[in-house]
Amino acid sequence: MTDLALVSSLARAATHPDPAFPRFHPRPAQGWINDPNGVSYIDGKYHVFFQYNPDSARHRLIQWGHVSSADLVQWEEHPVALVPQAGGPDSAGCWTGVVTLDGGVPTAAYSGVRDHGGHSQVVIARGSSDLVSWNQDGHVAASMPTDPMVTAVRDPFIFRFNGARYAIQGAGLADGRAALLLYSVEDMETWEYKGIWLTSSDPVAAMHAPAEIWECPQLVEVPVAGGGSTWVMMFSLWLSGDDHEHANGVGHLIGSLSPDPETGLPVFTAATGGKSDLGRDFYAPQIVQLAYSSAAASSAAASALMWGWANEGPGRDGRRGRTQEEIDDAGWSGVLTHPRLLSVADGALVVAPVPEVSAYRGAAVASDASGSVDVPAFAEVGVTGSGPVSLRLGSGADEQLVYSGTVAAGEELRIFIDASLVEVYRSGSVATTLRAYPLAGESWTLELPAGATANVWELTLPR
Repeated sequence: MTDLALVSSLARAATHPDPAFPRFHPRPAQGWINDPNGVSYIDGKYHVFFQYNPDSARHRLIQWGHVSSADLVQWEEHPVALVPQAGGPDSAGCWTGVVTLDGGVPTAAYSGVRDHGGHSQVVIARGSSDLVSWNQDGHVAASMPTDPMVTAVRDPFIFRFNGARYAIQGAGLADGRAALLLYSVEDMETWEYKGIWLTSSDPVAAMHAPAEIWECPQLVEVPVAGGGSTWVMMFSLWLSGDDHEHANGVGHLIGSLSPDPETGLPVFTAATGGKSDLGRDFYAPQIVQLAYSSAAASSAAASALMWGWANEGPGRDGRRGRTQEEIDDAGWSGVLTHPRLLSVADGALVVAPVPEVSAYRGAAVASDASGSVDVPAFAEVGVTGSGPVSLRLGSGADEQLVYSGTVAAGEELRIFIDASLVEVYRSGSVATTLRAYPLAGESWTLELPAGATANVWELTLPR
């Protein structure tokens, strides 16, 4: 990637020739992207890496792309960060992982696969202070466990508890259960395997996170409405034959961490759980824990921000999709969601867009009390009232029902439309992530119940 690419990712998106290409969610102009990786906040900048194939719109030759932002609004695209090394432990791809500071040095810990079909290992790479340049020397911090029960391992995630550093990896077991593996990480370069930590036979996990492999595991402490905090564990629910469709989506558990009285190792006890997104087009989220503050927020607090991957794919639930041939012709695949703020209220996960995304609001184009509302192709909509709400694309025989739901008295429904990506946020609940592909000349229509109000803003890039 040349220096010419080191410009605003969103400014370049505004001139993209594909009308389905998002303008307000940063990603390269071409190529495949999937899982957000290495999400971090270092020296005043948010860094979001992602699995990336710059050479085609297919899931091959996976590298790490990289964008950064000081404000979660303007995003800068950087050169590719991590690249598979010939003969190295990541020769078949630099897969999902995290970025953390280790002794003040930005350090990536990610899944490397030596050859196609081989087992994943945790590979370490060290970055420059601005996270733009990376030294990949092929160091392996953790290999596949020798336990014959463990048949698949992937996606390291690092967390801290009682002043110590630990890591988890998602796994699949020989008896068909999904699992988490626990590691002690006193030394980033040598992880100490502590065994199978949690499995899908846990009754709460069995209800809310059924899978054959738990992918992209996350474990973070999030604030509770009214005070205090709790632990949220999140999984992408892999089933054999998914092929990027991911019918089970993403699930989470809410619970507590406590030290084992004999070993001192953390023990997670799940109390409840649920779906982390109600759409079929959301997978592989990554969460960063930080002391988050915003000019639009009331105060700074320990919190957690999440990004997810919205994949392309065939239409479903009455929505038009894209074939692989259409994706190849377009030359790009995959979008990352808006950053989302996590909290827990009344024992349930609450997901909201970060306040910063309101900076994309341009002119108000509509404010209606009922009936049909025309919505631009790039828009934010705020709905209040009580009753059923639907979002439709096109008209006549080609009309698609993209979203339907209800809004209750005292709630707000926020809908973001960015070309082919639709994100719906309900106050007090999780989000719904959807893909729909407008054809030339098609328009969006919002149907409201009597007495409801919809404020509509056309999205624009801040100057």
